[in-house]
Amino acid sequence: MVVSVKLPEEFQSAYKHIFKQDLEKGTINLVIHELRRRLAEYRLMDKRFRERYKMNFDEFKQRRMVEEYSHSFEVEEDYCDWEIAIDGIMTVTAELKKLEKFT
Repeated sequence: MVVSVKLPEEFQSAYKHIFKQDLEKGTINLVIHELRRRLAEYRLMDKRFRERYKMNFDEFKQRRMVEEYSHSFEVEEDYCDWEIAIDGIMTVTAELKKLEKFT
């Protein structure tokens, strides 16, 4: 499926003069770079939670840490954010795999 987008002239100029790429290649690279940035962000979140709780997310769930900490707001928030990070890692990794042929 081909998608056509009308970009303002300023963006077209940036692609030509700064990125030194045509619009299609530049857009592909922007999407791939953004996915890699998000993957790095999710991995950093996962690393921070692993260090904070000295376990991985599956262990955190299995040991029912939210209950162990009496459902404190901070621990419940960490649970939600950690779950988002793990899901993000899986989702973004899958998307990048699909896009490998463009790199």
